[in-house]
Parts: sequence; structure tokens; C-alpha cells
Amino acid sequence: MLGSIVGDIVGSIYEFNNHRSKEFPLFGDGCEFTDDTVLTVAIADCIMGEGDYAQYIKQYARENSTVKGGYGGRFAGWIESESMEPYNSWGNGSAMRVSAVGFAFNTLPLVLAEAKKSAEVTHNHPEGIKGAQATAVAILLARKKKSKEQIKEQIVNSFGYDLNRTLDEIRPIYKFNESCQETVPEAIIAFLESTSFEDAIRNAISLGGDSDTLTCITGGIAEAFYGGVPKNIAKKALDYLPPTMLEVVEEFREKYGLC
Repeated sequence: MLGSIVGDIVGSIYEFNNHRSKEFPLFGDGCEFTDDTVLTVAIADCIMGEGDYAQYIKQYARENSTVKGGYGGRFAGWIESESMEPYNSWGNGSAMRVSAVGFAFNTLPLVLAEAKKSAEVTHNHPEGIKGAQATAVAILLARKKKSKEQIKEQIVNSFGYDLNRTLDEIRPIYKFNESCQETVPEAIIAFLESTSFEDAIRNAISLGGDSDTLTCITGGIAEAFYGGVPKNIAKKALDYLPPTMLEVVEEFREKYGLC
């Protein structure tokens, strides 16, 4: 889960100011956590508390209403309303918040079911659910020491994403996109072409697009595959979090492992 938070923080200054290169300071001036981190922590807290995803998501979002970058329009409306009903979103928010599911559950059926539950409280469109499931499954497979080729094959066969493109092919034509359909495959490819956790983060930033969310998704998968987040990067990222979130992250890390 911490890998997702790192990705969000690093990408926070590039969401609306894309940087299509792997050369940049990892934690640049102005970096902060965004809604991606808020909702990632919400899902982790909900899992540990065996609670209701909609309630946890809404509570965390309301308590962090002024977070950097804000929330998407339809999600913001849902937060402010009293309704707990989903709104059929296919946006990438379901995928960016799901990493804790991939770390907390240990079988494919459980991960698929729990990722669906975490998504459908808002993102009940099939593409919103698929994006969350693909991300969580990639994390599970990475944790289980599957090779990149095995991870790629399973994601392609199960979810139909095109993972045969390269970063060099994607980068020149990739634009800001908030859909799961055009965020999750690109995030997975950024991981597949990486040589380390940090390299995965740099790959994702270099694509441009919805940088904080793209890198948040990549970061969770890379954390699982490379056996954690490097300690110096982990320490820096944790310093950005308020005490309440830090407590949840540390409890989750203690319970489920990885740096």
C-alpha cells in the first residue's frame, strides 16, 4: 500500500503539469498527498476494521475535503450527498484506491471479490470494477512471486487489456485521461518495463496523463513485486502524512508486511 502512496505524492505536482521524462527529483517542491492517498488509506482502514467501504470512503473524503487537487466532480457530489448509492462510474478512482486489497487478501477469488466490493460502492460500471480488480490481482500475483510475464499473461487473459505496447510507443500520444480503460493498462506497462521500485515510479511519471493516479497504481504493483519500498523513499513519503493516516498505514504495514 505504501508504494501507492509514494506514487501519489511523487505524481502530485505533475497531474496538471506533465513531465515526459524519467529525470526529475523524486520528491519535488510542492509535492503533497492527494485524494488518491486519502482513499487508499480509507480502504486499508476499512479492511482492518471489517467495515463498510462506502461509509469509510465518505468519512475519509469529508474529513479531507481540502486535499490537494480535490475530488472528481461526480465523486464530490456523492461525498456531499446523503446517498450511499453508487453512480456507475468507470473512472480510475476505483483502481487508485484498491492496493490494500491486493496486500490483505491471499487468494485470487478473495481478491477479485473484495476489489469488486471496494469499487462498486461508487464505481459500479463494469469498467470501474474491472480496473480495480486488475490492479489488485496484479499486486497479488507480484506478492506471490510470479514473473512479469506471468502477471502480464494473467491480466491480459482475465481483463483483456492491451499490454503489448511499450512506454516509448505510448508516451508521444498519451493524454490526460481519468478512465480505468486508459489508465490501468498504462500503469501496468510502466511496472512491466521497470527495473526497480523507483524506476517504476519514474516510468509512470514519464507517460504524463493523470500522473498522480497513474503512478499510484504503478507504485502499489511495484512495491509488491520488488519486496517493498526502499527505506529512504518510505521514510520520506511517510513524513507527508498526518498522524491519523500515518497510524493506519503503520498498523496495516505491521499486519500485512512490506515496507
